[in-house]
Amino acid sequence: MDKHLIDDIKHISLSLFDKNFFGVYHGSISARISSHGFIINRKDTILNEINEDSLVKLDAKKRDYRWSMANPDVHIHEHIYENIPSAKYISYTMPPYATAYSLKHGKLSPQDFFGKKILGDILIYDPKNIDDWLERAPYEIPKFFQEHDTHLLLIKGFGLIAYDRDITEMAKKISILENSCRLLALSANL
Repeated sequence: MDKHLIDDIKHISLSLFDKNFFGVYHGSISARISSHGFIINRKDTILNEINEDSLVKLDAKKRDYRWSMANPDVHIHEHIYENIPSAKYISYTMPPYATAYSLKHGKLSPQDFFGKKILGDILIYDPKNIDDWLERAPYEIPKFFQEHDTHLLLIKGFGLIAYDRDITEMAKKISILENSCRLLALSANL
């Protein structure tokens, strides 16, 4: 695997973990490495300690034993890469303020400068029936991205799926979204 790519993933993953956007065994991060190939964290990887052994290299055209070693979100990542050619990096995080905000709202309208300027309004996706959400997610998430001009999908009670061509930009948008939700929560008590 490309050392520079692994270092980028390691750096961003640690930052997201330190901000409590990833749990100890919760969340995923991946990078496209070819038209049908990508790397993703293995299941049971603690996302503050990413290294080459923490990642598994997959080929969407070749299902082999490595698919069983990948994070359970692998099919969500696979279908986003398959349907969104501009996706180079994907993450699934659960930022606490944004996820909490999603429980009671259908749309996020940031009131802070950076949230308004960089993100604008964000529709919150309601998966409705949570019993079969994990089976539907790999198909509904890419469809949402195809139908809406956004790189962020805040899902009610589930968390945030993000993609971008630049891993730093992806992390920046996740952080701005979480900060906007935190500021809304703090200002509600003023």
